[in-house]
Amino acid sequence: MVSVSGHDYGDALSKSILFFEGQRSGKLPPSQRLTWRKDSGLRDGFDKHIDLVGGYYDAGDNVKFNFPMAFSTTMLAWSVIEFGRGMGPDLRKAVDAVRWATDYFLKATSVPGLVYAQVGEPYGDHECWERPEDMDTARTAYAVSAQSPGSEVSAEIAAALAAASLVFKRVNHNYSDLLLSRAKTVFEFADKYRGSYNYSLGSVVCPFYCNFGGYEDDLIWAAAWLFRATAAPNYWNYVTENIPTEGGNFAEFGWDTKDAGINVLASKLNADKFVCSILPESPTKYVSYSPGGLLFKPGGSNLQHATALSFLLIVYANSLNRANRVVQCGSVQATSDRLIQVARAQADYILGSNPMKMSYMVGYGGKFPQRIHHRGSSLPSLDQHPQHIGCKDGTPYFKSSGPNPNQLTGAVVGGPDIQDQYNDSRVEFVHSEPTTYINAPLVGVLAFLKGRPNP
Repeated sequence: MVSVSGHDYGDALSKSILFFEGQRSGKLPPSQRLTWRKDSGLRDGFDKHIDLVGGYYDAGDNVKFNFPMAFSTTMLAWSVIEFGRGMGPDLRKAVDAVRWATDYFLKATSVPGLVYAQVGEPYGDHECWERPEDMDTARTAYAVSAQSPGSEVSAEIAAALAAASLVFKRVNHNYSDLLLSRAKTVFEFADKYRGSYNYSLGSVVCPFYCNFGGYEDDLIWAAAWLFRATAAPNYWNYVTENIPTEGGNFAEFGWDTKDAGINVLASKLNADKFVCSILPESPTKYVSYSPGGLLFKPGGSNLQHATALSFLLIVYANSLNRANRVVQCGSVQATSDRLIQVARAQADYILGSNPMKMSYMVGYGGKFPQRIHHRGSSLPSLDQHPQHIGCKDGTPYFKSSGPNPNQLTGAVVGGPDIQDQYNDSRVEFVHSEPTTYINAPLVGVLAFLKGRPNP
């Protein structure tokens, strides 16, 4: 059904889930729909005598960064938990997308006392413009341990496993139990051996996915998901005893900082404050808006903020509805319908209701990005060019002004600048690179809007 704004949320939802198939690492199944992608990373983990095949490439490169991958998985799972009923035939595909990650995370946490945090040497990888199927850069596996802790990455993996256990509770009880059991073990490890992977893994993770927000929020986030999955009071106590009473970074939510998500998911303590930090009319607004209405926060890949914060607004709107409450932001009153309206406006902007009159989702609408910063999409597929394309041999394709030969359907790019301008260029990766953590919360937003196509 097409909405008043002219958008087909169902079509966008299908495509936003399909994108994850284009990010798959490992041995691809016969059901693979983006057939220009082939098997890759089939020896991942072998340097440490462990099978770490599978999982997702986070963006347009060929490294498996487990911290943002785990956050994307948690958000995919949360999307299914909250809005799965409205996904229709796409529900099965969304569940498959969750499982592609959780199967990998079970491998990454299979050795007691170790949590694998990354596969791939990022500097070597980023020096090359190479298809994942051709990778000949170092596929080093990096782990955190009791001696070299990484509480943030371990806790986020625990959160992902706990959230996913709820996804599989009704469809595969044994698998759900396995995910939950592992989530508990990994959370205990993250909490007992405290420290940031910024220090234990150093330049391997920084500056790529350096944790700027501290690891305490990740621990609370994991405990909140474990409480949701188990209802065990010890996890609830952990949340209430450790959550910052002043709200911490109450307006922040993304792969790095979880505070606003914790407030919406569990505590509700500072969730009203979070809402007031987002609403355009709020006197305590923390974010900026472009002239065309797109939400902006500092840093790159801006659409990650628009999708993640919109997801939280919708989840919290549903909770306000159930409680028959409104949010008071100074003299401004915000109803649940207003929260949904703000989130809908962000989704509509991404899908084409913007000054550029273009969709920022590849394959959706009549005009969308053609030159995304993505190695696999921009290089000819193995079907078209079976010969190996070496590290630097891909550079001419990177520099080409032509469109990418392979359409990464459903990929949402970093987005326009704060003046609503978008230059369709591979070089401008801040704007043209898609990521799993832009798409994952958008899956939930679109599933909700599919069920409510009109305001």
